[in-house]
Amino acid sequence: MVLGGLLYWSNRRKETAPPPTASKSPTVVRVTPTDVASVTVKQKGAPPVTVRRESSTSWQITSPATYPADTNAVTAILTSLNPLLADQVVEDKATNLTPFGLGDPAVEVDVTSKDGRSHQVLVGDGTPAGGDVYVALAGDPRVFTAASYIKTSLNKSLNDLRDKRLLPVDASSVTTMELQRKGQEIAFGRVQNGWQIQKPQTYRTDTFQVDDLLQQAVGAKWDAASSVEEASKDFAKATPVATLQLTGSSGTDTLQVRKGVDNSYYAKSSALNGEYKIDSAVATAVGEALSRPLDDFRNKQLFNFGYNDPDKIEYHAGATDLVLTHSGNTWMSDGKKMDTESVEQVVTALRDLAAAKFVDSGFAKADIEVAVTSEDGKKIEKAGIQKTREGAIAKRDDGPSLYSLDSVTLDGLTSAIAGVKPAAPAKKK
Repeated sequence: MVLGGLLYWSNRRKETAPPPTASKSPTVVRVTPTDVASVTVKQKGAPPVTVRRESSTSWQITSPATYPADTNAVTAILTSLNPLLADQVVEDKATNLTPFGLGDPAVEVDVTSKDGRSHQVLVGDGTPAGGDVYVALAGDPRVFTAASYIKTSLNKSLNDLRDKRLLPVDASSVTTMELQRKGQEIAFGRVQNGWQIQKPQTYRTDTFQVDDLLQQAVGAKWDAASSVEEASKDFAKATPVATLQLTGSSGTDTLQVRKGVDNSYYAKSSALNGEYKIDSAVATAVGEALSRPLDDFRNKQLFNFGYNDPDKIEYHAGATDLVLTHSGNTWMSDGKKMDTESVEQVVTALRDLAAAKFVDSGFAKADIEVAVTSEDGKKIEKAGIQKTREGAIAKRDDGPSLYSLDSVTLDGLTSAIAGVKPAAPAKKK
């Protein structure tokens, strides 16, 4: 009984004893990013770089010169200070900061809040064992050690903090684009469902391709490793590729791109002074987007009813007259329920009708006439198809464009039409 009682009280004490206190990393400073009005980074041997808040989402470099700031780079600094945790305190009351490299620190980051309060974070030498750096806060007698990545996250140069976009434009605000190349001008206007080619004439447009052009342009960045002086010399010798003009709610911006002999690309932007080498990570994609021929921006699909099944299909060719109507999951023709799988083959074949290329002539009289109704009867697309030796030439009723179809695509449609059949009779119970 005595032994049992001792075991009970021993276990009881283990259950009720408080857990051991976890060791906490010392806090050097805690900065609330949304409260910060300005940040100044001082690197040894370089002019201080000051960044001031323009709005809740934008920053401006004000010193040593005025530049747009990279919001992500500024945010990364503030995140490192929210909070800045140390590994340990190595001096409680340091009287001499020089042994730690903090008397003349490699990096100093001064943060000023909207209410005028400021903090100066000093980053000094690495510790003898490596892996850590010495850190201090001006006005605080303590010296800390912190992980070495803290120095990397705070040690930002002017180029690190600059916005490297050649066109710092919000793509969603752009309403018109003009692409000017040797002997050709293509103009795009934003419409309700995407984009519309306006020059050299009005064409049905591949919105995805135009969006990609815009994204490549606003995503182009200059190469921080290349000097502006060298880039300017190379730009003068390079071959013009294109000039793109963007107009939107913030005004008009222009990007002029040239290609060098070594397949490097150079740019001159209305948003920046001087000429720049385009960052090699994006240069080729930017150059290719600006070099695309007009036909790449045109909509090559003969019918545009998307991934939803149409409401009605009308097909007329010689003695073949087929009208298919769709309701729910059922396809009907001439009052008969049709085999769904065979009709879906027709729907797929219609989706696959796309121009291998555009042509200027060759269409005289349609051998096949097709009408597709979709969007609950609100959208009707009609096209005529004339067979040729190579395949066919198609023309929609709503425009002059001629679509050259290959023989495989045309055969897919005629075979699918021939395969349409009534639904199998329901099995008797």
